[in-house]
Amino acid sequence: MHTPLLARLRALLVPALALLGTIALVGCAAGPDSTGGPAGPAAAPKRVAIVLTNHGQLGDTGKPTGFYLSEASHPYEVFRKAGYQIDFVSPKGGEAPMDGVDRNDPINAAFLDDEALVARTKATTSIAKAMSAPYDAVFFSGGHGTMWDFPNDASVQEFIRTVYERGGVVAAVCHGPAALVNARLSSGMYLVAGKDVSAFTDEEEIAVELEKVVPFALESKLRARGARFVEAPNFEKKVAVSERLVTGQNPASATGVAEAVVGLLEQRGR
Repeated sequence: MHTPLLARLRALLVPALALLGTIALVGCAAGPDSTGGPAGPAAAPKRVAIVLTNHGQLGDTGKPTGFYLSEASHPYEVFRKAGYQIDFVSPKGGEAPMDGVDRNDPINAAFLDDEALVARTKATTSIAKAMSAPYDAVFFSGGHGTMWDFPNDASVQEFIRTVYERGGVVAAVCHGPAALVNARLSSGMYLVAGKDVSAFTDEEEIAVELEKVVPFALESKLRARGARFVEAPNFEKKVAVSERLVTGQNPASATGVAEAVVGLLEQRGR
């Protein structure tokens, strides 16, 4: 007496079961990635620390100094376009005084007009706190202030060694290579020894009449550490890539150094 009811139920269930089977097949087809392997989470963006100086006094001149804006803003723009996560850090943390503020440079102007971005340079993370983060690269921006606080800061030296020996890229531009003069690997060797290195030259320092103000001659110090110093004519672009160390001579080189860092990181990621 229930035969008609069972027949109706069967008529409803058979198409439903067929639809479920189709959905399952589609789900299986969509699950693997394009290589045929199982789908996984998207890769995390590469992470870069831009290191700024905390030092704001130009020797005994009574004049202010700090990090040179274009040597932070231009690399920032390169890393931003590459989709990287960018952190601003400094030896002590807190404010990094800004120098070389030129609004005629459109990249500088865009940086300065971004209040949140400028605020980040006034509230940097100390290297000691940033040290544990898995940075793919560390970039030391220049500016004359770096000549006083980068060279002898133990956290700077440890940060360089940690990132480099973990397989990351270490980069610096203009006076930023002041961070490298006392940086040693675990072997005890200076990182720059036997590597091509560029930085603000002794001749350029004389040209800006600050050779008697800075605490040491950067080019000469790097040569003394065993670097193969490479240079272009005064104030022209020069970028040196040696293994995973990237350095640049002056402000004109800042973008090129950042682009070389991106090139190394993308090559490593393939």
